[in-house]
Amino acid sequence: MLKHEGEAHTTRHIPQRVTHELWALAGGRCQFRGCNKLLYRSPVTQERVNNAQRAHIYSYSADGARGRGLYARRTKGLNSTKNLMLMCHGCHTLIDRDILGEKYSAQLLQEWKREHEIRIERNTGVHPKRMSHIVLYGSRINEQDSPLQEDEATGAIFPGRYPAENHAINLSMKLEHEDNTPEFWVTEATHLRNSFDRLVARPILEGRASHFSLFALAGIPLLVLLGSLFTDKRAVDVYQPRRNPRGWRWLRRATQKFRFTLNRPKQARGEPVLVFSLSGKIDYARVHAALGRQAAIWELTIDEPYNDFLRSRDQLALFCTSVRQLMEEINRRHGRKPVHIFPAMPVACAIELGRLRMPQSDPPWILYNQNNKLGGFTTALTIGDQTP
Repeated sequence: MLKHEGEAHTTRHIPQRVTHELWALAGGRCQFRGCNKLLYRSPVTQERVNNAQRAHIYSYSADGARGRGLYARRTKGLNSTKNLMLMCHGCHTLIDRDILGEKYSAQLLQEWKREHEIRIERNTGVHPKRMSHIVLYGSRINEQDSPLQEDEATGAIFPGRYPAENHAINLSMKLEHEDNTPEFWVTEATHLRNSFDRLVARPILEGRASHFSLFALAGIPLLVLLGSLFTDKRAVDVYQPRRNPRGWRWLRRATQKFRFTLNRPKQARGEPVLVFSLSGKIDYARVHAALGRQAAIWELTIDEPYNDFLRSRDQLALFCTSVRQLMEEINRRHGRKPVHIFPAMPVACAIELGRLRMPQSDPPWILYNQNNKLGGFTTALTIGDQTP
């Protein structure tokens, strides 16, 4: 029987240097896409144990799973790191049951190996201070759901930040209620608070998370609530969706100059109202329809309100400075009276508004939502204690 070139020199023995290199490239994790299991400790007792197997992409045996492929004539490379994947026992068994490679082809396994090793190299090469936990929060807006794409978020934080984990923290829930029902706001707010406590607050307390990159699309009252949960004490980068050009990445600077303008009420004896006319102009008549004509209206606006004006972090920082000064002035004029907030504002501004809230010094905020089905602004959420 004739031997192919190099076959006489090939054995089942895999050199130790190859094993070491394979472990390093895989980061000690199973390379089967979606598994990613740590292979050097027990998932139950956390004791040190070697759960790794070295799986061949092209089989060592000529009649093995996926055959020998490109190594059919030169078998020497069968035991190279290029042809091996680090896997747990279960995943190794799974791919080798597919003898013909119809489901787990050599090409697919090579793609998984390359994808896994690039991710390990990228993440282990990042300074810890550059790591960020991506947080996604989406909720129904009027009659539309708010899908968020994790890959878009990953692209938006690069190159300044890198994902701290393989998957984003998702605070969203699938809710059948529309936002013109009281049940919607109660259910969403409760879910958001519970999800935040479990998925964000707990990792912070346990020292597993220190920086967050926040991507959200939801009704403005919920965005303000989300910001108030994070507070300005957490290290958070807030992102803004743009329509033109579409995406989440901040521009280095705004393409046009603008300023925030504060319109004060003539008298401050009525209920304090804070109107944000930023992504659109809010007619005072709509406020009067909800609260009466005695409301003391404070308004923060820009020269030409429109829905895509927020382009840079500098603009957002200027918004934060303006709002904090405004809230201090309202508190001096109205004391602990609840502030009624009527918002037409970008996503990032709504989140930062919540982060700026100071629970110890700010009065309760009553947040209103514009709903076309109900014909105007209605009360959505209250943040803060209203008891005397």
